[in-house]
Amino acid sequence: MVFSSNPLALSVPDPVFESWLRDKGYLEILDQKTSDLHRISAITNTTNSSSSSSSTTTTTSSSTSQAPATVSYGIFIFLFSHFKTLVSIFTFNPFSKLTTNDFSGNTPSWTEAFIGSLNSYSFPSSPAQARLRAHENVKRFARNYVSLFILFFACSLYQMPVALVGLLLSLALWDIFKYLGDQWGLDRYPVLRQTLVRVAQCATSVILFFSNVQVAILCSLGVSYAVLISHASLRKLTSTKQSAQSDRNRRNQ
Repeated sequence: MVFSSNPLALSVPDPVFESWLRDKGYLEILDQKTSDLHRISAITNTTNSSSSSSSTTTTTSSSTSQAPATVSYGIFIFLFSHFKTLVSIFTFNPFSKLTTNDFSGNTPSWTEAFIGSLNSYSFPSSPAQARLRAHENVKRFARNYVSLFILFFACSLYQMPVALVGLLLSLALWDIFKYLGDQWGLDRYPVLRQTLVRVAQCATSVILFFSNVQVAILCSLGVSYAVLISHASLRKLTSTKQSAQSDRNRRNQ
């Protein structure tokens, strides 16, 4: 995206400016911008509410009696806002902007980029910020999340030996089928080969079903998704340029 002048000019619409920040890798500015907009909106609403409450107050005693109610109302709004944000985290699709290109390239550093420090996390100030963080972090840490799913699936198989045996039997079945197919020359008999493939598929389905491999997969998917959506929403956005430079320095050491 090309600008004729300073991209910070007031003539640049917000969607265009946000797209420019995203393309250039200044994600931390985009994250802070979303948080600032929500804070300004909250302050404005609080000011309006206070002004409305003051205009309806006629005496000092009535003002004193309304003070606890105002505090309780503010606490209720605070809790309701956080609850709304928490619910929204599990209602949108974090994979909507994910592409196959996000799985190419190098895996981000687990310590500096993926985990980070305690200051790298904060509760999103609004559903919009939670959605922004989730979309951008899922694109950035796609390879890390896939590695976590493989790890959780391996742990599930370790806890379920029957499922592990069933998976190994299924792999062995197809390996034997491929070996015998090459030995018997099944490529010259496509109808027979297709029939045997269907039989092998049915046998594989039966083995996987009775060995509860599907349970291990579902458990792994559930835990992986919970970790993904929590990490992607709570992890602050950081500049992709700084992370790339940090990874290069780590590899050169």
